[in-house]
Parts: sequence; structure tokens; C-alpha cells
Amino acid sequence: MDKSMIKGMALGGLAMVVLGAGAVGGYQTLTQPRHADVLAVKEVTTTVSTPREVCENVAVRRQAPVKDEHRVAGTLIGGVAGGLLGSTIGKGSGNTVATVAGAVAGGYAGNQVQKNMQQSDTVTTTEQRCRTVQDKSQKLLGYDVTYRLNGQEAVVRTDFKPGATLPVKDGKVDTTPPAQS
Repeated sequence: MDKSMIKGMALGGLAMVVLGAGAVGGYQTLTQPRHADVLAVKEVTTTVSTPREVCENVAVRRQAPVKDEHRVAGTLIGGVAGGLLGSTIGKGSGNTVATVAGAVAGGYAGNQVQKNMQQSDTVTTTEQRCRTVQDKSQKLLGYDVTYRLNGQEAVVRTDFKPGATLPVKDGKVDTTPPAQS
């Protein structure tokens, strides 16, 4: 055998190995599944709470401001009226005692009447009352997809709702959203 024949055989053998490896790789690529079967799709959501202020006008009743805090007017008017009434009773020194007693009792009664009138004297105003309420809503996070690939079941989360199958690239499920058409 000459050298060129040996070189030819070596090159031919090498070519066979390369072609055989390529054929095996091509066969494996051709026999790999292109799609995984979708078995179940479950929406994944979360509850979002958004604060919002709610205001309303409310009628508020309060005691009116007191102008005569010590109730001097009621005491004086009651005292004068009681004194006048007491002076009509009795004669002489009894008249004086009745006048003084009437003035004291009238003064006390006038003070109490003014006190009751002041306590029941109210003013109604309108005030704005505000409170924070929470508006709740659901936000979609994605989809948990149960699929079967090569006889094995698994779950993957996607941003899109898949159809009956998911694409497979390089032996793995591809979760890239499909192009919008």
C-alpha cells in the first residue's frame, strides 16, 4: 500500500465518523417532540388593596357659646321678681323677712332657669368628615400551566394563556409569549 492510499483511507474513515455523528445528532433532533401537551391552566392572581379617601358633610350639634358664664342676668331678674313677690306677703318686720327670702329664692331660681336655657341652647353646623377606605381588586400575575413532555408532567408559569400545546425548543418548554398577529 502506498502513502496516498493510506491517506485516502484515513480521510474516508474520518469522513464516515463525522457523517455518522451528524446523522445521529440529526436523528435525535428530528425525534425530539416539538410540542408539550397542556393538561391544565390555572390563573394566578393576587388581591391588590388601593386606599381611597371618602368625604361627606355631617350635621354636628354643639352647645352654643355662653355669653353670661356666671348667670348674673338670671340671678338678678329672679332676685328682683322674688323680692317683689315676697314684699306682698306679711306686714312690718315679717314683710322684710319675706322680701329678703323671696329675693334669695328668686335669685336661685333665676340662676337655675338660665343654666337650663344655656345648656339646651345648641348650634348646628356642617362639618366635612373624611375617612380612608380600601378598594380591593384582583391583579393577574400569570398562569400556572401543567404540561406533559416525554411522558413526564411538570408545571411552568407563563405570562400568557396557552392553547392546547406549548412549543418545545432544545428539549425544554418555551415560555416565550407568541407573537401577536
